Amino acid sequence: MIQYIRRGLFIFSATVLAACSNQPSALKTGTWRGVLKTSAGEGIPFNFELADSAGKYKLSIINGSERFTVPDVTTKGDSVFIKMPLFDSEFALAKASDGGLQGKWIKHLATDNVAMDFTATPNTQWRFFKDKKPASANVGGRWSAIFGEGDKADTTVGEFKQEGNKLTGTFLTTTGDYRFLEGTVVGDSLYLSCFDGGHAYLFKAKVAGADKIEGGKFYAGLSGTDVWQATKNEQAKLPDAYSLTALKPGYKKLDFTFPDLDDKKVSINDERFKGKVVMVQILGSWCPNCMDETAYLVNYYKKYQPKGVEIIGLAYERTKDFDKSVKALTRLKERFDITYPILITGYTPDKGEAAKSLPGLSKVVGFPTTIIIDKKGDVRKIHTGFSGPATGEHYTEFVNEFEKLTDDLLAEK
Repeated sequence: MIQYIRRGLFIFSATVLAACSNQPSALKTGTWRGVLKTSAGEGIPFNFELADSAGKYKLSIINGSERFTVPDVTTKGDSVFIKMPLFDSEFALAKASDGGLQGKWIKHLATDNVAMDFTATPNTQWRFFKDKKPASANVGGRWSAIFGEGDKADTTVGEFKQEGNKLTGTFLTTTGDYRFLEGTVVGDSLYLSCFDGGHAYLFKAKVAGADKIEGGKFYAGLSGTDVWQATKNEQAKLPDAYSLTALKPGYKKLDFTFPDLDDKKVSINDERFKGKVVMVQILGSWCPNCMDETAYLVNYYKKYQPKGVEIIGLAYERTKDFDKSVKALTRLKERFDITYPILITGYTPDKGEAAKSLPGLSKVVGFPTTIIIDKKGDVRKIHTGFSGPATGEHYTEFVNEFEKLTDDLLAEK
């Protein structure tokens, strides 16, 4: 997906101390406001809901219209353990004197850990500001947004919806979108944030009238930073996602064999894939856009597998340790109820390494990438990135186009 930060997988755990007695104190239910602190001193805020159903807690992380449900919430004495279904990181927290929580968010990477200070306040529904002055302009609509400067500049498309002060939307890039962003416009200042267990983002900028955003700063995780600006442009669009990568000259087919989660070899040349339309999904369990694509492909497979479509997931994990990869991908499989095979490539998520593992493929621009193969075994198209549900009409357009392509390939003799 986006190159600005390293993503991780996530386990959320919290140690909660008794407030006024030696008895365990219950977590407060309702809406909380959490803040992750960057190394630059900026706070990345997000909200989450904590519910108690028949004595069992359930947590939902809130980003715009998305509610990311976390059902595995347990308590033991004064400790609370909240295991995220996908992402390998954890919160180590203690109850503060005001009834909130404070501590660290620890993100486990392949070779090290990254920790961010974290605080959370109960009974708090606002995200950036409790009291807000009116917005100086409405930034709803489509924007041509540039991240970085000079040779490192990257053109994206920002799409926002503003109602009063409340702002929601996302940025679309050639390799995916920033998923569900939520924030506010206060006076001439714009704020957006997102936290979903895999990554943490903060966007700040000045609104210079109805058609220009300037002086933007972007914070990702503990220490990632960049600059950005945007110009209103309802015609802004990205390059065709099917034009960004291709096979090397002289190649028409893919040839690969990798082990599945049971360490059994699976090949693109196996009998089950012959005469079928095959979608090869290049993904990683660490990649949020891959999660959005997987959620779509699971239902797509239910619809099209009986018609002659197969899917093969090729997983590029952050480690070459097979057992660690199996553990991460098993969580992914269980979360989305994946019934198509997921293969472990043994390669890291480096895009250059991914391309090396697939002879004939010119390059891998980003994760996810989907390779569409016809019934003769020939590669017909390669789709880079994934515009998920946060992109609204772009997601709908992709689904319609992708399924029309599938129908056309199935109809071929």
